[in-house]
Amino acid sequence: MHYLKHSTIDMELLAGELAISRATLYRMAGSRDALLGEVFWAIGRIFLTEASGEATGTGPDRVIAVSRLFAEMVTGAQQLRRFVAEEPQTAARVLLTTGTEVHHRAVDAQLEIFAESRVTGDPADLRQRAFLYVRLMESVVYSPVLGVPELDFALAEPALRALLPG
Repeated sequence: MHYLKHSTIDMELLAGELAISRATLYRMAGSRDALLGEVFWAIGRIFLTEASGEATGTGPDRVIAVSRLFAEMVTGAQQLRRFVAEEPQTAARVLLTTGTEVHHRAVDAQLEIFAESRVTGDPADLRQRAFLYVRLMESVVYSPVLGVPELDFALAEPALRALLPG
């Protein structure tokens, strides 16, 4: 709720809202980046669940449909857009590196989408494909963090499809 209200996490303000000390907040959260990672993952998980529920079909077409819907939701999220514009370095650290669990969780979620869509294969191969798929999706949905104007999902779609097993 704090993030949605402020489009950022202000640890001092949040500690005050929770009626705890900043030291306690840091002890519980670990770091501001870790807390932001949890916030972004919670929002991302909601978007993935909604996109997965709306997508139809099976196989690669369903995986692409989930991805397209997810990309639309992320690019339409005003608080995230504001955060990225105001704190691009923090956004890059939290969303695109292994400093938080966002990327690892996204790969696991992509494997779930593969399974729900009946995309099968060798588990190790699927994990590598999911990793690359997520990296490509990150390039599309977080392109402003990477210093690139917004990328059109349609441009990435052939590359995304190429990562999906037959």
